[in-house]
Amino acid sequence: MKILLTGANGYIGLRLLPSLLEKGHEVICCVRDKNRIPLDPETRKRVSFYEVDFLKEVDTTDFPKDIDAAYYLIHSMSASTNDFDELEAKAAKNFNKYLAETSIKHVIYLSGIVNEDTLSKHLSSRKKVEEILYDGNYNLTVLRAGIVVGSGSSSFEIIRDLCEKLPIMVAPKWLKTKIQPIAIRDVIPFCQRCY
Repeated sequence: MKILLTGANGYIGLRLLPSLLEKGHEVICCVRDKNRIPLDPETRKRVSFYEVDFLKEVDTTDFPKDIDAAYYLIHSMSASTNDFDELEAKAAKNFNKYLAETSIKHVIYLSGIVNEDTLSKHLSSRKKVEEILYDGNYNLTVLRAGIVVGSGSSSFEIIRDLCEKLPIMVAPKWLKTKIQPIAIRDVIPFCQRCY
């Protein structure tokens, strides 16, 4: 299968990539800057790169057309704390524009758990992206996950740092929110079972 991997240099993308290659898939990594993806030379030889910024105007001239499936792992929270939701919506709309001219059959989107009436700005944004992706010309599988826990993940590092540096802490009210964490070693196989 020819698979497009967006967010290839993110926490999940970097862990999903070797697994996809191991299963014999042809992988095209969508990245803003291919020099910033930390891959060893042998892995680089097995991957195609397409430099694209999904926040910018769509130019499908060189975009690969013969794609079977794609992973949508784009999140903009680190780019801006004020308008990340607008950026995430724009990226999803541009993603659909890019894929409109391809032979794509299936997209897998890793979202957040959105099972409450009142959502945080972060989860509302994930839900909005999901709605935008449903407008695409492909079948969509949405995997909803809570905090992804594993060495190197932002959530894991923050929790570990708090535990190591603050033996006692007055917790803010929002810490009463119940969560359902999932280990990275479980996320990767779930992502691969979707196509």
